[in-house]
Amino acid sequence: MRNLLLRPIGVSRAALLASTALACAIATPAAHAHAIVGERAFPATLAVDDPGVGDEFDTQFGHIKSPTDDGDNMNVNTVSYAWSKLITQNLAFSVSSQYVNQNAPNGNSAKGWDNVTLGVKYLVYANAKHEFMASIGLATEIGGTGAKSIGNPYSTFTPAVFAGKGFGDIPASLGYLRPFAVTGEIGPNITTASSDNGPNSLDWGVTLQYSIPYLQSQVKDLGLPQPFSNMVPVVEFPMSTCTAGACAGHTTGTINPGVLWLNRYGQFGIEAQIPVNRATGNHVGVLVDAHLYFDDLFPHSLGKPLF
Repeated sequence: MRNLLLRPIGVSRAALLASTALACAIATPAAHAHAIVGERAFPATLAVDDPGVGDEFDTQFGHIKSPTDDGDNMNVNTVSYAWSKLITQNLAFSVSSQYVNQNAPNGNSAKGWDNVTLGVKYLVYANAKHEFMASIGLATEIGGTGAKSIGNPYSTFTPAVFAGKGFGDIPASLGYLRPFAVTGEIGPNITTASSDNGPNSLDWGVTLQYSIPYLQSQVKDLGLPQPFSNMVPVVEFPMSTCTAGACAGHTTGTINPGVLWLNRYGQFGIEAQIPVNRATGNHVGVLVDAHLYFDDLFPHSLGKPLF
C-alpha cells in the first residue's frame, strides 16, 4: 500500500489513519508491496486510501478555507505525517497525526497537534488477472492526545474496507482505456462521545486515475519524456455523511483533481480541493504530498517486514 491515511473531508481533520487486522477466513494472498497487483500499481492517492499495505512514510501539507458557525471563513493549514510498518507481508501497523493552524477572522484562532491515530490494515484478497485487490482496516484516533484547542477529547474508531480495480482486462481493441483504474474506501466513524458533541459519520470515497506508466508499458510506448512518462492524472471524491445528531443525513466533501509523479522509491502529488456544497466551504484548497517507499529504499532493514 502507498498510503495508510483515511481522510475525512472535515478540514481540521486532513488526515485520519486507516487500517485493520479484523479476523477473516480468507486465505493469505502473496504480498503486493506498494499496492501492486499483476501489472497494475495503485499509487498513494492523497485523500482516499489505496487498497495496499507497505513500509512507507508520508508527509502532506494542506490549505483550505473552512466555514465557521457564524458564516465566516477561516484559513486552515495542516502538516501531517503517517508512518506504516509491515508486521507481515500482508499486515501493517500505522501511526499518524497532524499539526493544525486555524486562523479565524473573529479571533478564535488555534494551533497545535491533533490527536494521534493508530491503525492496522490487512490485505485480504488480490487477483492479478483482473487487477483487483481489497483490504480491511481499523483506525483509532485516541482522544485527548493532541492539543486541547485542536484535538477532540473523545476517541473515534473507524473500521473500513478498501478496494481497487484496474481496467487492464478489457479487450485489446479498447487499449487506451486499459490504463484507467478506480479505487474506493468506506467505513463508519464511531465516537465515544454523545451525538451532540461528536456525531458519528460514514466516510466514503472514490478515485478515478489514468496511469501513464501503464499506458507506456502495457498498451503503447508513446515515447513520452520525463516527467510526463511517470505521471498519473487522478480525480478523488472524499466524502463524509453525518449519521447522528443535528447534522444527520448531511454530506460534505470535496472533488480533488490533481496529478501524481512516481518512481521506484517514492512519489509526489498535488491536488486541488473543490467543495461540493456550501456546508463544506466556498473556496478551493490545495493538498501537496510527498511519499517514501521504505520497502524499496531500505529493503533489508527499515523496510523489511518484522515477520
